[in-house]
Amino acid sequence: MSLLLKGADAVLEIIGGILFLIVSPASVSRLVATLTQHELSEDPHDLIAVHLRDAVGHFAGARWFGTAYLLSHGFSKIVLVLEIFRGRLWAYPGMLLLLTLFVAYQTYRLSLGFTVGMFALTVFDIVIIGLTWREYRRQRLRLG
Repeated sequence: MSLLLKGADAVLEIIGGILFLIVSPASVSRLVATLTQHELSEDPHDLIAVHLRDAVGHFAGARWFGTAYLLSHGFSKIVLVLEIFRGRLWAYPGMLLLLTLFVAYQTYRLSLGFTVGMFALTVFDIVIIGLTWREYRRQRLRLG
């Protein structure tokens, strides 16, 4: 189950990276403005709507970083998940190392400036590290 979750997450990251490439910042800005217009007309201080509008303002500056980050994160996880499916135990420590490096970097980025997206990705990766560690221990015990 955790392996499917890792694979699905990797595919979503690749899709997200591709979307970062092909969707213009102006399109995202218009979409968020349209989606939040009604809510902000009723409550100009709505937490989610205000946060979305603030986040979209940073989209243009983060576009290339987001693309590179999501694609590298997604593709590397796909490779490791496929190797785990093939029964190659070395892929578990590889996945743990990769995710630990990503979490370290994400923590560094969060220390420079908090974003909900980076925080959510970091928490998700920490959960995946825990699941991967548990699965690795289980596989090693099974194999003796």
